[in-house]
Amino acid sequence: MAAPTLTHIDKSGEANMVDVGSKEETVRIAVAEGQIRMRPETLRLILDGDAKKGDVIGTARLAGIMAAKQTSSLIPLCHPLMLTKVSVDITADDALPGLRVEAMAKLTGRTGVEMEALTAVSIACLTIYDMAKAADREMEIGGIRLVKKSGGRSGDYVRAEHKS
Repeated sequence: MAAPTLTHIDKSGEANMVDVGSKEETVRIAVAEGQIRMRPETLRLILDGDAKKGDVIGTARLAGIMAAKQTSSLIPLCHPLMLTKVSVDITADDALPGLRVEAMAKLTGRTGVEMEALTAVSIACLTIYDMAKAADREMEIGGIRLVKKSGGRSGDYVRAEHKS
């Protein structure tokens, strides 16, 4: 098996956008996850809808969807994509305590949507932080990672702990 290489670096070490023009169009889906830990009373404030800035979870969900659509403007070498679906699910987890965020991005195209799913999770978490920081500046964002992806030449990927 050949050693992995960086696809965005050319032979001279320069960063370049990958040419995907000759790739076959396939359905591509990526799922990412992350979390934001907070004090239990901050979680309760969010869940009760009592945050000063309004509906934290609804706003974070919209922010994540909007972010996925703007990924190529935020990440220098990402291709602009015609996403066909983006979803952001935010669930409470008393064990953290905090909120778990999962995003799914989908399209039919020549390049993957991993960065779009990861960007959606990141911005949703940042939005939660922004909207609740007046109550809890100790919040911690973490665990942002790709869970699974399908489609494309490299095939399917599922993070080991998510395989059933």
